[in-house]
Amino acid sequence: MELGILSLSDLQANPRTGRPFDAGQRIDEIIGYAVLADRLGLDAFGLGEHHGLEFAVSSPAVVLSAIAARTSAIRLASAVTVLSVLDPVRVYQDFATVDLISHGRAEIIAGRSAFTEPFELFGADLSDYDALFTEKLDLLLRLRDQPRVTWSGRFRPPLKDAPISPRAYQPRLPVWAG
Repeated sequence: MELGILSLSDLQANPRTGRPFDAGQRIDEIIGYAVLADRLGLDAFGLGEHHGLEFAVSSPAVVLSAIAARTSAIRLASAVTVLSVLDPVRVYQDFATVDLISHGRAEIIAGRSAFTEPFELFGADLSDYDALFTEKLDLLLRLRDQPRVTWSGRFRPPLKDAPISPRAYQPRLPVWAG
């Protein structure tokens, strides 16, 4: 059995003032939780991606990199990366970088989003909900498995023998569907 913590990065209210903490304070708190979880021997720390004003983290890879630099054993995952609206090349590169910083502790949990805001924000058509995820997950898995990629699809420009770097520390960066 594995035990871990998942943070959605919601901006909780300060019990003294009743007002939400600002995003910087919340991110500091999240990093502190992950460091403590690592010290206590928990197995995993997951961080959600959100693009609304009620949340502090829009890029889990950035915050997970800060956590990676301060921890030594805990697995670090997105929970989830909203792959449907993001470029899979950038997602792979960002998490390969987290994996290098953490010496092989990164994982991607790729998802579609339970919220509609990311689709409008990034110009993705909600009517393509399933097709976007399917196509982008296929590309992400190719990027993970091949150091050079030739690929074409509907939702991003084609790749022709594109070198994909950096490469992850792990021989096969874990990618989960969430």
